[in-house]
Amino acid sequence: MKHPTRWIALGVAIVVALVAVVLATQVGGDPRADATKSQLVGEPAPAFSVRTLDGERVSLADLAGKSVLVNFWNTWCPPCKAELPALKSFAKAHGQDPDFELVGIVRDDSERAVKAYGPGQEIDWTIGMDPGARAALAFGTRGQPETFAITPDGLVAGAQIGPSTREDLETLLDAARGSGS
Repeated sequence: MKHPTRWIALGVAIVVALVAVVLATQVGGDPRADATKSQLVGEPAPAFSVRTLDGERVSLADLAGKSVLVNFWNTWCPPCKAELPALKSFAKAHGQDPDFELVGIVRDDSERAVKAYGPGQEIDWTIGMDPGARAALAFGTRGQPETFAITPDGLVAGAQIGPSTREDLETLLDAARGSGS
C-alpha cells in the first residue's frame, strides 16, 4: 500500500463529512424558535378556573361557545404595560361582541396591586387572579405577557408569546373564530 498517510487522511475526511451530514440532517432550526411558539396550538385548551376581582369565578367551561382570548400579564411587567394600549383598543372594538370574551389572568402579582392599577388604566374586561400560577402552568406560559386564542369548542387556535399589537390580537380573534390561521 503506497502512501498510507494519504489513505488515512482520506478516511478521516470521509468520516468527518459523514458526521457533518448526519448532524445537519438531525439538528433542527434555531433552538430559540420554540421560545416564540406554544405547543398548545391545535390542542384542547387547558381547563382553568380563576377568581375575578369582584369575587366571582370564571372558567373555561363558563366560556364554552365563545371565541376567547386569554391574556397572562402582571402590573409590574414592562412588556405588559407596553401591550396595554393595544388591549384597550381591541377590547373597546370587541367588548360588545356577543360571541367573544377577553380574559386577563394575572400571574405573580397581588390582588391589591391589580386593584390599584386597574382603575387608572381603564381595563374593562374580565380580570382573574391566578394564585399559585395554576392556570399559567396549565397553559405552559414562560413569562408575560402571553395571549392564547381559544375557539368556541375549546381548542387553542393561536398564541402570541410576548406583547401583542392590535393587529396580533385581531389575528388571534380571527383564528379563534375560525377565519384565520
